[in-house]
Amino acid sequence: MRSHSMRWTGGLPRYLREIQDVIEGYARGYGLDFFPTFFEIVNYDEMNEIAAYGGFPTRYPHWRFGMEYDRLAKTRTYGLATIYELVINNDPCTAYLLEGNSFVDQKLVMAHVFAHCDFFKNNLWFAHTNRRMIDEMANHGSRVRGYMDRYGVDKVENFIDVCLSLDNLIDVHSPPLPRAPFREEARKDEEEELGSGDVPRLRAKSYMEHYINPPEFLDRQRERMAEENRQASRFPAEPERDVLRFLMEHAPLKAWERGVMEIIREEAYYFAPQGQTKIMNEGWATYWHSRIMTQKALSASEIVDYADHASMVTAVSGMRLNPYKLGVELYRHIEERWNKGRFGKAYDECDGMAERAAWDTGAGLGREKIFHVRRTHNDVTFMDEFLTYDFALEQKMFSFGYNRRRQRYEIESREFEEVKKKLLGQLTNMGHPVIRVVDANNRNRGELLLEHEHHGVDLDAGYARQVLTNLHKVWSRPVAVATAVEGKPVIQSFDGTDFSEEERKDA
Repeated sequence: MRSHSMRWTGGLPRYLREIQDVIEGYARGYGLDFFPTFFEIVNYDEMNEIAAYGGFPTRYPHWRFGMEYDRLAKTRTYGLATIYELVINNDPCTAYLLEGNSFVDQKLVMAHVFAHCDFFKNNLWFAHTNRRMIDEMANHGSRVRGYMDRYGVDKVENFIDVCLSLDNLIDVHSPPLPRAPFREEARKDEEEELGSGDVPRLRAKSYMEHYINPPEFLDRQRERMAEENRQASRFPAEPERDVLRFLMEHAPLKAWERGVMEIIREEAYYFAPQGQTKIMNEGWATYWHSRIMTQKALSASEIVDYADHASMVTAVSGMRLNPYKLGVELYRHIEERWNKGRFGKAYDECDGMAERAAWDTGAGLGREKIFHVRRTHNDVTFMDEFLTYDFALEQKMFSFGYNRRRQRYEIESREFEEVKKKLLGQLTNMGHPVIRVVDANNRNRGELLLEHEHHGVDLDAGYARQVLTNLHKVWSRPVAVATAVEGKPVIQSFDGTDFSEEERKDA
């Protein structure tokens, strides 16, 4: 894999440019709205290389990209998977087509890409993302190479490893706020504002002091300052979910280390909406490539090939969730419900199965509804609001888990509430544990205490130890996480040499 940035110059042959214009016209005719979109043809190796970089033509240098390229190359060599397209959330959008695709595949992929671009532009969870991220990724690469030239490849790469193990410790439900001023600077500003007296006083002539600043007023001021001091002693004053931002502001980092962490954090926030909307995004693209291809773009001679290739996209495995299949079926379910008026108080209070099955008010609001859903929801809210008992029954949904005694995966439940609860649990925070900084001066010794927001699933012991180890490298003091193991509140700690676990007293 090349270690330097790449620039693809292939462009599209004339016949594909003509097809792009046709497919784009169909997409806009259906109401899709997207940034200008540019396609480029790449071969298998180039596609794997771009995919290894997370879909971008250039990134900062790091060994994991080469490892990912090797994995992708082997999956294609052994016939396990092939990447047919890649599209980047950018303005303009850039998409890559595989040169080995058949003519019908290229049409399908273009329709799929235009729907992705519509989702990127209009879904609210992508509103804060950098629409010039291709350029930003190139800048990140240049900065990291500069650090490597100055401080050494191994030293910088090892710190990138540390940061990457922490890159999910962000607050995905808040916009990526910039770093706050360092505490020392903020404290200086506060001291200048309050002045150096005993307590803040209203300005007054000496002979009016007793009247303008009476003793009871000064007593209240002292009480207020004492309470503020007590609050200030809590550091941070409120639990902080953006752990990376907290570390950038308060950990004893060198300037270049803070720069690397800033890059990792910025990219983590850029990719977060894609993790939050995987089912919705892929379902939306699948819905529209199906509409465009079957209603507009296919010739009679292409129908069988299209059906054969498209069926692989929505194929269901008994061991994993297919976001394409689940997403497109739920959009279709929503469209049908709102077309037939199967919503609202009257429908919800209808108990007759035959009456509910025949319910059709001719509302015709389905298309409008799915566009609204596409704009406002993420995967968690999408499933929470629209995954109904009828849909789960229709799709034969179930939950499964690993049976340690029998050493195999088995169906756990077909009950709707259990299935929905487990699915929502897997989607919450993109499946990552919710971790917050609660005390950066734990035991009054400058130790870092985190808290795991426990929702019935214990932390993976191996991952927890590795994260604590890397947090210690950043914080340079003992670190700990308050969590629960098999229902028992505990605090797991690492002091730089040993791990320990003790019962949590204040739980």
